[in-house]
Amino acid sequence: MGLLAIDAGTTSVTALVIGDRGEVLARGNAEFPQHFPQPGWVEHDPDEIWQATLSAVGAVIAAVGAAQISAIGITNQRETVMVWDRATFSGPRRGIVWQDRRSSDLVVELRNTGIEQFVREKTGLGLDPYFSSTKFLWLAKNDKEIWQGVLAGKFVVGTVDTFLISRMTKGAVHVTDASNASRTQLLNLKSGDWDNELLEIFQVPRDILPEVVSSYGVVGKTDPAEFLGLTLPIAGIAGDQQAALFGQVAFDIGDSKCTYGTGSFILYNTGDELKISDRGLLSTIAWQEPSGKLTYALEGAVFVTGAAVQWLRDGLGIIKSAAEIEALASRVDSTDGVVFVPALSGLGAPYWDPYARGSIQGITRGTTAAHIARATLEAIAFQVRDVVEEMVKDTQRPLAQLRVDGGAAANNLLMQMQADILKVPVVRGITLESTGIGAAFLAGLGTGVWADKDELRSSIGIDREFTPAGRDEWEYVRWKRAVQRSQNWVERGSN
Repeated sequence: MGLLAIDAGTTSVTALVIGDRGEVLARGNAEFPQHFPQPGWVEHDPDEIWQATLSAVGAVIAAVGAAQISAIGITNQRETVMVWDRATFSGPRRGIVWQDRRSSDLVVELRNTGIEQFVREKTGLGLDPYFSSTKFLWLAKNDKEIWQGVLAGKFVVGTVDTFLISRMTKGAVHVTDASNASRTQLLNLKSGDWDNELLEIFQVPRDILPEVVSSYGVVGKTDPAEFLGLTLPIAGIAGDQQAALFGQVAFDIGDSKCTYGTGSFILYNTGDELKISDRGLLSTIAWQEPSGKLTYALEGAVFVTGAAVQWLRDGLGIIKSAAEIEALASRVDSTDGVVFVPALSGLGAPYWDPYARGSIQGITRGTTAAHIARATLEAIAFQVRDVVEEMVKDTQRPLAQLRVDGGAAANNLLMQMQADILKVPVVRGITLESTGIGAAFLAGLGTGVWADKDELRSSIGIDREFTPAGRDEWEYVRWKRAVQRSQNWVERGSN
């Protein structure tokens, strides 16, 4: 028997069937469109996400057969706010994606009231357009017809996990797990429940929000008429980065991982200790057990890493596929002083500057596409170092190694750069899809496939360990200077 993992990412939905030894038995993937109606705005159509889900799941069902699947685990892009019709499940408007910057001015207004530290102490999150809270507030202030429909019960709101579960169960279940809820900036990290004071600040009525449940355990069954004829328990839910931490079996305090996707996300397991960072990192719930026990993590969210490679492909046209960047960057031994700051959606941790914009600095007549490609890979590794340095200061514990996953982790040049820039070993697993594997692990725990987390530890094999070599520290100093020059680029009130 296998477990179906649905990984609803930022640009596509991936479905995996995972065996009881953690092996991938089948894989399906379907992309969905990105919508950019204005500069700084990023939207997704709920119907397009749903069709991509059906397509990806249909592919794995065709490969292994429905009878071979025992349960479903769901993992998803976080912070994105979706709206759907209670009766038809169609989207009356497109969802506001985590990358979206439209609420930047609302964030400034809130900061000016002096509440940011109050919010951070409750949620572990500073004020930024990244989180769901100000997306809800923007809807209430700027899309009043839709918001009135939400308040009247005609429309339903939630994050992507909530939307998928609602559709899969034909509206019978309206839930989110603690890890996803902790990213909305409406959840009190200590209590693990919605916080009335936060709901008042962001003008979100409690009764429109989903129930917060544990990250594993059965929450409902799929409706066969709605979901490809399948009647299966939904038994695992986690935000994509928390699922990747779980999929890396990073169960112990001090375990850390970096997932290289559209952005890069570094998580550090702090166990049952809730650490509120003063260094630009986020505190988050990693997962909640059925007993109610919470495991916490520190997180550094870098908004644009893999998306920078996509921009080289789609915006500049200097590569035809993302995989080509390694060969192109390898044509030169250095960037010749070129630095690319990929603040294409502002800057995330540890800077939190929605007004930053991307820049390529140090260009000369001798600069080639290869130099820009290499600078792009270096930028990914430098951004991860920015986060790790603050993480080490917060925890007062040096990083022993960094476990890696995600599509760009297959890039050997990038992984060696990362080890060199961090000065610690980088460990890559045999399977890079830790996000989906984590969702399957949660579903398996929720249905008794595995008795406890210890049974999962032997399921992850090592592909390669990248040992750090020497590197000129001046290059990192130059990177920090370039970041500084990219900050506060856009005037407040503009996009």
